[in-house]
Amino acid sequence: MLPKPVASLTPNTFEYEQKPLVKPTGFREYDARWLFGPELNLMGVQALGMGLGTLIHEMGVAPDIVTGHDYRSYSASIKLALVAGLMASGVRVRDIGLALSPMAYFAQFELDAPAVAMVTASHNDNGWTGVKMGAQRPVTFGPDEMTRLKEIVLSGKFREAGGGSYRYIENFGARYLDDLCRRPNFARKMKVVAACGNGTAGAFAPQMLERLGCEVIPLDVTPDYNFPRYNPNPEDMEMLHAIAHKVRETGADVGLGFDGDGDRCGVVDNNGEEIFADKIGVMLARDLSKVYPGAKFVVDVKSTGLFATDPELVARRVHTEYWKTGHSYIKRRVNDLNALAGFEKSGHFFFNAPIGRGYDDGLLTAVHILEMLDRNPGKSMSDLYNDLPKTWGSPTMSPHCDDEKKYEVVKKVTAHIEGMKARGEQLLGQPIRDVVTVNGVRVTVADGTWGLVRASSNKPELVVVVESPASEAKLREMFAAIDGILRQNPEVGAYNQTI
Repeated sequence: MLPKPVASLTPNTFEYEQKPLVKPTGFREYDARWLFGPELNLMGVQALGMGLGTLIHEMGVAPDIVTGHDYRSYSASIKLALVAGLMASGVRVRDIGLALSPMAYFAQFELDAPAVAMVTASHNDNGWTGVKMGAQRPVTFGPDEMTRLKEIVLSGKFREAGGGSYRYIENFGARYLDDLCRRPNFARKMKVVAACGNGTAGAFAPQMLERLGCEVIPLDVTPDYNFPRYNPNPEDMEMLHAIAHKVRETGADVGLGFDGDGDRCGVVDNNGEEIFADKIGVMLARDLSKVYPGAKFVVDVKSTGLFATDPELVARRVHTEYWKTGHSYIKRRVNDLNALAGFEKSGHFFFNAPIGRGYDDGLLTAVHILEMLDRNPGKSMSDLYNDLPKTWGSPTMSPHCDDEKKYEVVKKVTAHIEGMKARGEQLLGQPIRDVVTVNGVRVTVADGTWGLVRASSNKPELVVVVESPASEAKLREMFAAIDGILRQNPEVGAYNQTI
């Protein structure tokens, strides 16, 4: 039996090589993330694999799992340690090798395996690792499954069983690309910047776009797990600015940025203007609701208020539900409601039947964005964007807050804002129109200006987003007001970026 994992070990000691290290805070709401070395060692990864195998058997799911890994210097070794643990608990492993997360989700269908364990830290800084897991395709684990997995792993109560096996699936990426390209080429000739941040998407995204008839301008597609220019994160302004510069330099029709594991896509228009993913979601909802009348959509609480107020969507009786931020939450909600699509401000987009299989795929998102342009041959990306009602929105801003403290801070902020509303106090000199607490706290004042505070699910950070349909001044006022409430808590540190 593998020894019971411990929460802390000193590297470069005999003990570090003899016990599994698994820091408890690595188990997040809907996936797992650790700093490899200080918070997780290879024996700890093996324990995670045994725990996941134990949980799969406990759930009554067939013990067949797809696994793959992203492009980082240590990801392959972590995956193999995970595989060792899975096999020890009686799981049959199908390894697709270097992969994007959506490629692993696709493999669940293509290889008829109910479970998935994708080794990736997504867009996190170098040094991080993690696993995205699921056992009920197309959804991935949520809080209930992650809580149970944490209990199994930390208790060391693993199921040891025979019957485990390993099979490597050679050249699976070609099958994934064939599936994405099984559609007519675009009628409109489009010049597209494909930015991959030196991450895994560079092996797949440019090739797909070329096969669909685009003129591809590659940007940072050469693999380099040191991420020399910026983290492959299309929600960060640094990556978006790099794409914008390349679009303006080349006269491209659109710039597309893919994150480290390829499940997200960021967009820059033909003028080099960054379009936040929630606005792209509104544009796609407008376009898709013409093709699929009465469509339902799900969006996260960080997203623009236009999903509820846009005149075109209102006129077409489009129903949109605001739900918890997080790829597993939105994915599951899209599946539960049989919605056509789900959109997150972070760039996770979920396309359900008949236009997808319900999981988040940055490359499929790129296809739908280009299909939208193809269906509007007389309009540029900037034209489609400018057709939306004007709002002023912030990027996602994240002040540091320790994992052990961030949820308590959000509780305090939520209580403060709910108290203001209960007492009839004003915010920005206006009545508080409503307070939504489905995920953190989102407060909206009378003119529609709103601010959100929630705990990040995968980093020791809070998340702050603000938007105003009234003016940029109101946007800045709301940020100042939200930040003022946050600063009542000394645990809250500096932002990664602000307006």
